[in-house]
Amino acid sequence: MKLAKFDTQPLPHFLMESATVDYAHADIRKLAAALSSDDSTATARRCFEWVRDHIEHSMDFHREEVTCAASDVLQQGTGLCTAKSHLLVALWRANQIPAGFCYQRLTLDGPNPPYCTHGFTAVWLDDRGWYRCDARGNSKPGIRCEFTPGQENLAFSSRYDGERTYPEVWAEPWPDLLTAMEKLQNISQYRSHPIDARPPAADLCVSESAAPNME
Repeated sequence: MKLAKFDTQPLPHFLMESATVDYAHADIRKLAAALSSDDSTATARRCFEWVRDHIEHSMDFHREEVTCAASDVLQQGTGLCTAKSHLLVALWRANQIPAGFCYQRLTLDGPNPPYCTHGFTAVWLDDRGWYRCDARGNSKPGIRCEFTPGQENLAFSSRYDGERTYPEVWAEPWPDLLTAMEKLQNISQYRSHPIDARPPAADLCVSESAAPNME
């Protein structure tokens, strides 16, 4: 399908609920309401900082639970970067703020394979358009992600052979990624066999090709 430009108004799909982005769940609704304010950008920041600081990154905190759906991430208090992005998007959408998913293909550690799929997010801000941000958590040395509209602060950049930052914002998580996450039994399994997912051939997404401040 033809992609919309990155600075166009978001489609209704960027507010939809799904099995993964299950923001009708009572616990997500309650938290979303507690984080809301009269200013949508302030609400977006509060949601970002809450997920970044309160949900433990599975690898950083040596947690073994595997979470995927937003409600499960919230209840367990832990998740991989991809799982944390599911909760953050759910909190934004519960507050009627359009949001979607972004991805990178990175090496798991250092310049050599294996590769893994790193997930982060983008949120629609009425005064700026789409803004990409990464709530994986600042619990890994060298990472300092902040919510600073107008200045992108991603946890990682594409540096090594085989790595890339995908230029789209997707309305739903990649199906290949969700299938792989559902098969995970624990995080130790992920450490030995990280998920290197493939983007769908076509899906509802927008392109960053016209956006400033993007690599």
